[in-house]
This record gives sequence, structure tokens and C-alpha cells, in this order.
Amino acid sequence: MSLYTTVAPVTITCHKRLAPYLEQEVKELGFEIEETFVTGVRLKATMNDCIKLNLNLRCASQVLYSLKQFEAFNADEIYRNALSYPWEKLLEADGYFSITSNVMNETINNSMFANLKVKDAVVDRMREKTGKRPSTGAELSGAVVHLFWKNEDAELFIDTSGDSLARHGYRKIPGRAPMLEALAASTILATRWDRKSPFINPMCGSGTLAIEAALIATNTRPGLFRMNYGFMHLKGYDENVYHNEMEALDKQIKDAGDLQIIATDYSEVAISNARKNAIAAGVADMIQFSICDFADTKVPGGRAGVMMVNPEYGDRLGEEQELEETYARIGDFMKQKCKGYFGYVFTGNLDLAKKIGLKAKRRIEFYNSTIDCRLLEYELYEGSRKPEKGLATE
Repeated sequence: MSLYTTVAPVTITCHKRLAPYLEQEVKELGFEIEETFVTGVRLKATMNDCIKLNLNLRCASQVLYSLKQFEAFNADEIYRNALSYPWEKLLEADGYFSITSNVMNETINNSMFANLKVKDAVVDRMREKTGKRPSTGAELSGAVVHLFWKNEDAELFIDTSGDSLARHGYRKIPGRAPMLEALAASTILATRWDRKSPFINPMCGSGTLAIEAALIATNTRPGLFRMNYGFMHLKGYDENVYHNEMEALDKQIKDAGDLQIIATDYSEVAISNARKNAIAAGVADMIQFSICDFADTKVPGGRAGVMMVNPEYGDRLGEEQELEETYARIGDFMKQKCKGYFGYVFTGNLDLAKKIGLKAKRRIEFYNSTIDCRLLEYELYEGSRKPEKGLATE
């Protein structure tokens, strides 16, 4: 029986605090989630379902298809259980595979040792059953076997993704302090943006937030920017399933109409790079790029929209003191130029955020790499007028 049509437990991982937005995406694709945890979700699916998930998800990191669950108290038991799996039915004898892992077991202090045990087991089994030895390496360009081992609980997966889905593949020039594409998409999904009202992104850097907003508004999925996945390198892979899913991605793209997305930065280099990234993503014609101080960003009136900014956090004392003025000016910009909008400030420095001088309506938790961050939401009333009903609310 082919794994491509066999239902099994599937774990979809994501970066910490992105799980609510990943859960929302998976449900919108028509899947029923059995469990949501801090760094992902679990469900039942086939390998063919995993193809659909890989191509569509914006917030995910890896889509892991379960092969075997077992108890292992030491690395030798990892080897024995891995050796007993029929890898010859899954991997090409003359192919290439990699091992990744997530290990929390007190019997070893280096997860690479566990990886080596799995690799040896797969190679030994393949050599015994086929007389050939597949190639192995660290590059995730072929089949990928993943080991999860916590205490005595172990599980072997096929990582159907390969390289992380969190990088969406269009960004050629990342900029000085880029926001991971999956994080950018998640922060946008966390806002009240209705995908029709203006989206304003001062301090745009390499353009990730503005580009992700354009991709979300047009329902353009990350799978259109990537041509290699782990699921492509297994026995039983049917290219027709992949091509059908790719055709579906093309068909579901929609016209965003007169949507205004405005991205500005004081750096000419940043705007040049952002424009190049937008061209690679196919959305350059949707974004109005300008070189200016953030406070000079033109904010369309007459319709409530979203203003979203990701300022520097300040790593050193001198930098933080200089940034106090910047954060205060962000508050002035929102009060003076963004009336009727929802304002969003993504920051990893809550002391600096106090300089904004406005009370946040919501403080949504995220991580940017290892930095504890907040997406601060400000409801910017215009006189006594409430923001338009067109904007999504909780």
C-alpha cells in the first residue's frame, strides 16, 4: 500500500507562537485538526494531502508524515527500531537522503549521535535488502527522515517538506534585519486587515510585510515560488498529483482590485532591494514604493485601513536612547496621519514601545528568532468616528 494514499498521523510544525495562525490556515484548507500545541498542529492525512499542505501553508515550517512510533531508552534502541522499518519500499536504492532530529533524551548530549544511529540503520537496511547504499548528507535536497525523541518516546517521520516552509522562496535580497516570511504572514493574519482596505508599511526594509500582504490579498500561495520538496524523492510519488495542486494554486489567485499597498523607507538601497523582492514575488505592480522618512509616508484618507511598522528594537544602550525619539515619532505619526486606521507596531522592546504614547488595545505575543516580541494594536479614532465596518473584528 502506498504511503501517498495511506492515512497516518501528520505533525505540522511552526515557529513558537505561530500555531494559532497555522491552525487557522489548515482548517481553511478543509482539514480537521486533532491537537494544537505550542509549535504546531497534529492531524490525520495521506502523503498526497501533505503535498497540498506544503504548497499552501504560509505559517508552517515542516510537514511531517509519521512512519513509526516506539519506545527507546538509548541510542541503540533507536538503531534497532529504525533498522526494522522497510526503507527499501520508500527510498530509492541509488537515491539521496538526509536525517534531521529533535532530541531531548538524557542518555545522549549530542543530537547528531542520534542522527548517525538513524542514518546507519537506514543504510544497513538498504544495503541488506537491495545490495546498494544510498548517498547521505546534510543538504535537504532529497528525501528527509526526521527523528523525534523525547525521554523514552520516539517517532520516525518522513519530512515531506525538506527545506523549511517558513522561507517562502521569493526573497532574493533579505536586507539587514529581515523578518522571516512565515512570521510576517502570521503577524498580518493577526491584524484586523480585511485585505481590501489600504495597507501602509513605513520602514519597510526588504519589503517582506508589504509583499506578504499582497500575496495574502491575492491568495497567492508560497508553493508557486518553490520547485523542490522532500515528498518528491520517495517511491510512489505521482507527479500528476503535484501538478494538479500547482494548477489549483494558479486558479485560486484573485484580482485585488484597487487595493493600495504603500511601502516606504528612508534608505534608497532598502527600497531597491524591496522592489526586486516584490518583482520576484510577482507583486511589484501592487505596491507603491517610496524613499522617504517614515513620517512623510502618504496615508490614503477616506477609508479605514491598516498601518503596520516593524522598527528597530535597539541592542545597545546608546541605540536604545536614540530610538526613543523614533518610537515617539511613530506615535505622533499614527495620531496625526493615520486617523481612522488600525495601527500596528511589531517590537521586541516594550520599554521603547512606551514612548509611543498611546494605549495599545491588544498586545499579541510573537517571537522574532529568540526575541520575545509583541504586535501592539492601536485603534486610531478620527474624532468620534469608529473605523469602518469593512475591517475585520475579533
